[in-house]
Amino acid sequence: MKQLKVLSLPYLVWMVIFIVVPLLMVAFFAFTTEDGSFTIENISDVGQYANIFVRSIWLALIATVICLLLAYPLAFILSRMEKHKQGTMLLLVMLPMWMNFLLRTYAWMTLLGNNGIINNLLGMIGIGPLKLINTSGAVVLGMVYNYLPFMILPLYSVMQKIDKSVLEAASDLGCSFRNTLFRVIVPLSLPGITSGITMVFVPAISTFIISRMLGGGSNLLIGDLIEMQFLGNSYNPHLGAAISLVLMAIILVIMTVMNQFSPDDQVLI
Repeated sequence: MKQLKVLSLPYLVWMVIFIVVPLLMVAFFAFTTEDGSFTIENISDVGQYANIFVRSIWLALIATVICLLLAYPLAFILSRMEKHKQGTMLLLVMLPMWMNFLLRTYAWMTLLGNNGIINNLLGMIGIGPLKLINTSGAVVLGMVYNYLPFMILPLYSVMQKIDKSVLEAASDLGCSFRNTLFRVIVPLSLPGITSGITMVFVPAISTFIISRMLGGGSNLLIGDLIEMQFLGNSYNPHLGAAISLVLMAIILVIMTVMNQFSPDDQVLI
């Protein structure tokens, strides 16, 4: 037991320096003024940006749902493939992640531009040019493209552990594909679903690069707002810390709700 405590010491030190201390600094700045006196004005001022919070949550939610709908069948297909094929397919899923996040987003700017590849192709069949860039749809598309692997991987890791004999037994007992999906596969893959939703929704709601590059500044999100308070013309680190604190509270509430769907609470019907 003592050896385990000693081995965990470096992690505890790391956690204190890079997690606890920054959180305490955020809380300190959120509840103080420039002269260091206590105030709740920063927190109350966050209310004027309620529309940005709603937009961020809505777009992140749409992106998360799309990622789940795309990733779920793909992850299931991957999990049922032969072992030597799974490695190749996983490599293709992870390959875009090897490229810089900024470069991947720049690529979509080129594709979605008014004179971009997509509009040029649409023009060949007499459609367009369409306004694809600087829209909420472009922001959602950027989120889905960048965060889709974070939904696929946890789903795949859980689904590959589902024994094929379980699915065969459900079929032998007369279950249709729909019943097998919703009564067997989905309940057994629920840990991957909750993990994937968390891994996509949290970075999506706080992103600022995607909204800036694909939204054109007209689709301001929480991440953009925070970045403006620390690095932009609206320099106000105390308000930025307050917005960050409220964002952390929102994420904490969402994760708490997600934990209510823990597999331990599920009952197979």
